[in-house]
Amino acid sequence: MCSLEKSGNIFILTLTGDDEHRLNAMLIESIRNALKQVRTNAKPGSVLVTTAQGKFFSNRGMSDSFKVVVADMVLLPMPTVAAVSGHAVAAEFLLALSHDYIFMRKDKGVLYMSELNIMLNGPDYFMAFLKSKIPSPRVRRDVLLQSMIITAEKAVEMGIIDFAYDTVEETKEAAMKLAVKLGSNKWNGEVSADIRMNSFPEICEFLPLTVKLR
Repeated sequence: MCSLEKSGNIFILTLTGDDEHRLNAMLIESIRNALKQVRTNAKPGSVLVTTAQGKFFSNRGMSDSFKVVVADMVLLPMPTVAAVSGHAVAAEFLLALSHDYIFMRKDKGVLYMSELNIMLNGPDYFMAFLKSKIPSPRVRRDVLLQSMIITAEKAVEMGIIDFAYDTVEETKEAAMKLAVKLGSNKWNGEVSADIRMNSFPEICEFLPLTVKLR
């Protein structure tokens, strides 16, 4: 499940517990309810930071049902920062990519797309998302066709994430510092969401969005 806290203008969404945070129907519903609260209480200067407890940021669970969570993230009227605190596999890799900024710990945790190894095709929205968020064909090839297990430092080198930090504490601290900086601009959240959608039209084509691109 997940919890939602608020520190000033910063919403902190945490995947709770020490399990693998598999994205089953219950966890998806829990995340969506939290994001609904975030959207309802958003105001200029709001920011979302997402992190997790335990060894996994999350593990597998890729399916068409997950695309509503991706849509919620794309529509969220505020900047978003992922503090990847452990392994992010398949759907949770995609959840991390759904954020505007991604920080990750070096000491433990990897990014990994397992579809090839478990003989599953990725849904259309999943492939469109990877193409938009990982524009390098060579990097996408290694992520998808080699099922490469990617460390934080390698992910920075490949342009998948923004920064890597030595520990989970440093990762979360850096994410919060960026959130404070972003929030100080007091940007209009709806404009932020509109710009995000128009920046990634290939993604939005496959998502159940409630607003249209302009």
